[in-house]
Amino acid sequence: MSRPRRPRGGGGAVPLPLLLPAVVGLAFLLVPLLALLVRAPWRGMPDLLTSSAVWQALRLSLETATSATAVALVLGVPLAWLLARTRFPGRRLVRALVTLPLVLPPVVGGVALLLALGRNGIVGKWLDSWFGITLPFTTAGVVVAEAFVAMPFLVISVEGTLRAADSRYEEAAATLGASRFTAFRRVTLPMIAPGVAAGAVLAWARALGEFGATITFAGSFPGRTQTMPLSVYLALQDDPDAAVALSLVLLAVSITVLAGLRDRWTGASAV
Repeated sequence: MSRPRRPRGGGGAVPLPLLLPAVVGLAFLLVPLLALLVRAPWRGMPDLLTSSAVWQALRLSLETATSATAVALVLGVPLAWLLARTRFPGRRLVRALVTLPLVLPPVVGGVALLLALGRNGIVGKWLDSWFGITLPFTTAGVVVAEAFVAMPFLVISVEGTLRAADSRYEEAAATLGASRFTAFRRVTLPMIAPGVAAGAVLAWARALGEFGATITFAGSFPGRTQTMPLSVYLALQDDPDAAVALSLVLLAVSITVLAGLRDRWTGASAV
């Protein structure tokens, strides 16, 4: 006799001790978002989103998040390749340090940036005295803070894609006389382009929502360093409706990112 096939989906009644916490957990995650939608000032939304202060914060956030993503791409893709394709002493330690900003409190990251790149920082004092470059409390400082917290997302995504990619294509290019950089540019990079794009979108979304490192390192000056998350925080004190409107914009961006990355990030394509 053949053995009965086990159901793939684990069908049957759900145990009550598992069902109740699962429902409570779902409600815990969804109710605050639903409250944001229910209490939103929908009638006044056009006026709120077209006000000069809100538009200024929106524009600044989009510009700085895009610039931070560009920095992450230029620095993060080579770093991911180094971690995935080469072996060197201390590689595990380097990988741990690269992922550290993911778990580091953003405010601590901002303090670290001040100590490193501030006017009296270990690097910042030389930037100031030699080149006249001052990063704290400037728009460039916002880009630096956002890139610091967002780049690990791109590095992890690209490194995972590189590890999954077949390195034999690069070896074949090398046997045909291509240098290692040429093989990377002509073979590897087109092959991992979807992973790079996914990592860039994640980094952009993280940069757009950055708050702690930005306010610590760059401050909150309207039109210069006051991004959307900072505007939300400040608007809660004076104009709660504007805070809700900006929060809805950030929520819409987050949903769009998740929808665009569902197959790669959430595993929605799995059966």
